[in-house]
Amino acid sequence: MDAKITLSFDEQVIKEAKEFASKNNISLSRLTEMIFRQMTTKNYQNLDDLPISDWVSMVAEEKAEYTRTPSRKQMKSDFFDSKK
Repeated sequence: MDAKITLSFDEQVIKEAKEFASKNNISLSRLTEMIFRQMTTKNYQNLDDLPISDWVSMVAEEKAEYTRTPSRKQMKSDFFDSKK
């Protein structure tokens, strides 16, 4: 059974992911599901263990750094604070 979730990504990342998925004849949802399945079935202990980490490191100009995006609540607060 499929379940729906809401994810927030950088707009450019979404655009490029959609293009990648389209070129590979797969929906963005199924592509994301495949990535999540790979992460959860191999008992990875941290982000650096993921196979994609090596690829990101190769294409990055500097060392890849994983950061957390602020919550929607925090982004909303920051937005309204910037309008004051």
